[in-house]
Amino acid sequence: MTAFEWSWGDSPLTFLPQRALWRAEGRELFVADLHLGKAEVFQAHGIPMPSDGDQGTLNPLLELCHAWSPQRLFVLGDLVHARIGITAYLRETLLALPDLCGCPVVLIGGNHDQDSWIEGLPQQPSQRLGHLWLSHMPERVPEPGLLNVCGHLHPTTRIRSRSDQLRLPCFAFDPDGPRLVIPSFGQLTGGHDCGERYQQWLVAEGSIVPWFDPIPNNRERRVA
Repeated sequence: MTAFEWSWGDSPLTFLPQRALWRAEGRELFVADLHLGKAEVFQAHGIPMPSDGDQGTLNPLLELCHAWSPQRLFVLGDLVHARIGITAYLRETLLALPDLCGCPVVLIGGNHDQDSWIEGLPQQPSQRLGHLWLSHMPERVPEPGLLNVCGHLHPTTRIRSRSDQLRLPCFAFDPDGPRLVIPSFGQLTGGHDCGERYQQWLVAEGSIVPWFDPIPNNRERRVA
């Protein structure tokens, strides 16, 4: 797999094709929008869905942690989809998550995490980490020089040709924020087209592909 090196000021950041962000300075890993228990929420409303969706999200997360050995894992909100979807098995898994990941887990509370109590993973407010301002939803940075790193938007990009189109997750940077939105990590999450406001890097075929820059003289779009 091919990652992509980026930086905010003198802070190197790495976009990972597993839809995660790596900060080498503190050996921190960032993911967002896992929406665990989503299938069970749909089932509770009479919509038939298989119950193994969480494994398709949790197993890649554990593999990622084992590969990168982070000092801390930050979940930028929406770890779970809703309280009704937290089964006894999922609650036990989340309790063991730091041990399974091999590092402390910091949960920045998201809108879907509200009213959901998860033992051992208290929801924390938005916070500063070096030159980063971590949040779930997009937020204004509290002081100049910080970069808002968030989730919530599930950014995607549509690749279009004359006869077909494809939607892929992406990392999206808004220089006016300044804000970096990371793609959703969950298997059962959709996405929202981030349009032409953001600079974009596609997550495609195990690689990060620079795709679009909103600066008129520096635009990138490729269609096979």
